[in-house]
Amino acid sequence: MSDGNSITVDVVSDVVCPWCFIGQKRLDKAIAAASDIDVNVRWRPFQLDPTIPPEGKDRRAYMLAKFGSEERIREIHARIEPLGEAEGIRFAFGAIKVAPNTLDAHRVIRWAGAAGDAVQNRLVRRLFQLNFEEGANIGNHGVLVEAAREAGMDASVVETLLPTDADVEAVRTEIATASRMGITGVPCFLLEGKYAVMGAQDAETLADAIRQVAAAKARGELETAS
Repeated sequence: MSDGNSITVDVVSDVVCPWCFIGQKRLDKAIAAASDIDVNVRWRPFQLDPTIPPEGKDRRAYMLAKFGSEERIREIHARIEPLGEAEGIRFAFGAIKVAPNTLDAHRVIRWAGAAGDAVQNRLVRRLFQLNFEEGANIGNHGVLVEAAREAGMDASVVETLLPTDADVEAVRTEIATASRMGITGVPCFLLEGKYAVMGAQDAETLADAIRQVAAAKARGELETAS
């Protein structure tokens, strides 16, 4: 395909954000709808709560502290579940026992990016599934190593790197950069590094944005970043 018919979409997201999981499913639909455009997806880190300790927190206690009551938590889940169902997601909020710190998950996602787009996409999808549909603790190194293996990464390399500080600062810097850009909520879809679509918009809105940016790029209307 010609360059004008290809665009890059950077998705700023956190793997414990249910709206990001919904957003990922809708982006898939949008890419399928705009099938004449070659869309390169890159996943960028964001942490909804970087203060969670590395070992995570009891999710029920964490949610109660955050939202104040079981009733409020049920209301939030009840609002999200049917939206997920419409996208083929079976949210199993009750199965999630640990609210994890996602820094290590973002490190593995970063490494997956070096292994190829398809690998990174597979890994992100798997982490969403593990957290939201299977109630796995995606802060756990064993869970992350297995997810990396399933996505097609060299699991032994991931296993070796995770206990070190490899790319901890790089991920934190990326998160800080997103904040400086004014990204306060996720998902945020950044098209060609210039146009931001905020929130889990419906697939048609995303497809529209992809078509418009691709057309502008084809006309030479996008300045390339220096």
